[in-house]
Amino acid sequence: EGKEHPDRDAQFKYINEQVKDFIKNKAPVVSVDTKKKENVGEFKNAGQAWRKKDKKREVLSHDFPNLGIGKAIPYGTYDVQRNKGMVNVGITHDTAEFAVESIRRWWKLMGRQEYPGAKKLLICADSGGSNGSRIKAWKLYLQKLSGEFNLTITVCHYPPGTSKWNKIEHRMFSFISMNWKGEPLINYET
Repeated sequence: EGKEHPDRDAQFKYINEQVKDFIKNKAPVVSVDTKKKENVGEFKNAGQAWRKKDKKREVLSHDFPNLGIGKAIPYGTYDVQRNKGMVNVGITHDTAEFAVESIRRWWKLMGRQEYPGAKKLLICADSGGSNGSRIKAWKLYLQKLSGEFNLTITVCHYPPGTSKWNKIEHRMFSFISMNWKGEPLINYET
């Protein structure tokens, strides 16, 4: 995945210090990321799902997107302290606007109830995609979110090529993957 960042360990230490400080001050810490895009429809999904012999699931032999309903783009927001999260499923593109809208929905539906009176929010994200460290639109939409809810938002980006250390990968997305094994995503609610 490219050359290792020269200050990688220092960056991880800094992120850990930020997380500890926010938790100590009872401020929310979220881990965010986009799971890979999935075809929606009667498509084969890798893995096995146990069924009775007479209850076999028929799926299409090829994954041609035009044969399905569309694409699902799951964007997750995981609350590190509460071990809770939510997934917002997009149907068009993984954009900065979609990423921030997903965080906004988490804040409106879960965050502000769990952290009444919170004035700051720490977001831990990988360095690429819609929430990448160089994406100007990501920063613009976060600023709007900050103003909307009067929150000071701090973003910590993991070094390039280290997204596997992002908490959401192990605490939330791994369970989604297990749930989807061998089951076609026949609709957006699946």
